[in-house]
Parts: sequence; structure tokens; C-alpha cells
Amino acid sequence: MPKAPPKQRRAVRNARAKSAVNAAAHVALPSVVIAVPKGRVLRAIAKRFSQAGVDPAVLLSDDRTLVRDDPHTGLRFLLLKPDDVPTYVEYGAADLGVVGRDVLLEREYDLYAPLDLGIGLCKMVVAGKPQVESTGRTLRVATKFTNIARRHFLNKGQQVDFVYVQSSVELAPLTGLADLIVDLVESGETLRQNGLVEHELVCEISSVVIANRVALKLKREPIARLLAALE
Repeated sequence: MPKAPPKQRRAVRNARAKSAVNAAAHVALPSVVIAVPKGRVLRAIAKRFSQAGVDPAVLLSDDRTLVRDDPHTGLRFLLLKPDDVPTYVEYGAADLGVVGRDVLLEREYDLYAPLDLGIGLCKMVVAGKPQVESTGRTLRVATKFTNIARRHFLNKGQQVDFVYVQSSVELAPLTGLADLIVDLVESGETLRQNGLVEHELVCEISSVVIANRVALKLKREPIARLLAALE
């Protein structure tokens, strides 16, 4: 069989090389991009994603890399502050995310929440001194969860004023800044050490998987397989 002319052979080689490059680029693309929160809940998230074949070391490696790829599963993870996770998912920078239900309840997002992971368990409570003294003014509540707290007291038909604080909220009743607080509680040890008690349960909180609406359609199969593995 006669050989093809050199020019034709070069064209074939170039076409094959280009095809190989395109195939490699296609493989390198992440199948699903997942936004996860940095912090103490990340260890529990890594353990849960190991059910889907993800190497926990991908998420738990001690470095400052914010974009991490798992070559075995083709998943890409974005490490973010918890409050930013829903924003990245809503705007499509990530297909899925893991976030505490408190973040979703505090702000309105156009997202699905298809799976409760049952990790990061805690509760939102109204707390304060054992006896709330009457001051003759409208009850004052300190919290960073103003929307959650407002809905809670509105449902009770109780008028309150809110003071927005971001941290060390337990100080508010101790210093007279507020009569009560609304905050997340795990063991309740911080409340006890500061002489405070729980007065009411607002809601139970856990970490949930959230999904971008468009991604659920375009990446239906890989997302469905991942959610099934996480259940």
C-alpha cells in the first residue's frame, strides 16, 4: 500500500495531536463544582464525601489552596466562608454547595436544597438571664440573625427591638445592651459559663446540600449519582 505524501501525513498527525489535547482538556474539566465552608464542619463534610469516593485529604490538606480537585471522582471543591457558599451556587460559580440551614433561613436565595446531610447539628435559640427583668421599654434582642429572629417574634405576636451584633453575643444581656439574644447553640456550655439559659427553641439547624437550578438540569446525571452516594 503506497504511503501518503509527507504533507498529508503531517496533517493526520496534527489532527490526532489536536484531538488528544481536546480529549485531555475535556477530561480535566470538573464533572461537578461544589462550594464547601471552611472551618470545623469541613472534617465532617470530608468524611461524608468519602462515601462518594472522594479522598478526604483533598479537603483536609493543610494549605491555603482554595480550589481543590479530586482526580479520582472528577469533582472540584471551592473552599469558602460559610456565608458565601450560597452566593457562589446561586450565581453558577458552583453547581452544588454545603451550608448550614441557618444561612439559608437568614437570607433568601433562589436555590434548591435536595439533601439534609445531618451533620453540623445545632439549634437556634432565644436565650438570656434566668429571669428577664422588666425595664418599661420594648424588649431588646441582640443577634446577627435578625431576619430569623424577626420572623420568630412576629409569629408570636411579640414586639421587640433588634440590636445587630456579630460575635460574643452572650455579652449583650450581661452588659444591659439587650434583654435577650438569638443565637446558635451546640452544647450550651458558653451560655452556662456566662450565667445564661435557653428560653425558647427557634429551630433545629444542620448542614444541607444546595443546588443551582440550571446545574440540576444540565448536570442531572452526575449530580443525581453524587446525591445518592451522599444519602
